[in-house]
Amino acid sequence: MIITLFTLLLACSDTELAQFAAIGEPGHITCYSGGTVIFEGDSTGKIATEEGSDGWKFMDAASERLVRVSGDCVIRN
Repeated sequence: MIITLFTLLLACSDTELAQFAAIGEPGHITCYSGGTVIFEGDSTGKIATEEGSDGWKFMDAASERLVRVSGDCVIRN
């Protein structure tokens, strides 16, 4: 079993491992329009995609409210 787990971990790229490790972790969101920052904030936990949309939803750390954003957004965990 340990050998199987080790083999699976070796098969994952660093990007896949980082994505797996970031599940449920707080993140920083920056959204742009025409190269100008139109929103910047931090989440308290997981940043989820809006189903059927190009948007994201998360609990904002500053306001403790649910925030939904869409557009050209960069998310850093």
